Amino acid sequence: MELTVGTVLEGKVKSITNFGAFISLPENKTGMVHISEVANAYVSDIRQHLTEGQDVKVMVIGTENGKINLSIKRLEPKPQRDAGRSNFRAGGSPRREGGNFQNREQSGGRSQRTPVPPAAPKTADELFEEKLKAFMSESDSKLSSIKAYSDHRGRNRRRG
Repeated sequence: MELTVGTVLEGKVKSITNFGAFISLPENKTGMVHISEVANAYVSDIRQHLTEGQDVKVMVIGTENGKINLSIKRLEPKPQRDAGRSNFRAGGSPRREGGNFQNREQSGGRSQRTPVPPAAPKTADELFEEKLKAFMSESDSKLSSIKAYSDHRGRNRRRG
């Protein structure tokens, strides 16, 4: 039996490692399911998904140098993305929606994204204030480094 990419087989979990599971296949062949190919969700412990001796259905996703790469998750239906999901990650930081686009909640539930208009241009006074602040900051930085250099040189001079 020739194993080609896309072939679906029945196998039995032979052994489990931290990085994947070895599967016994027909004709005394063995393939491996990498931990990233076990389930559509993130898998931190493969033993929560598979046990030794378990019968599994696998798909051949590659054959290189006599090694057979398998997948279980590619035979499962892909999970639907939750359209009403929160726009915040677990850590509390906002989820970036990419570029200057509004997300669906902000656009009234429309499925296409609409560009956000750019901020109003700054007035001449605001631009001047920004330039003045930048100049003052740079100037203070230069003055403090000059002062530190001159203080350092003054301490190292010999008194005669």
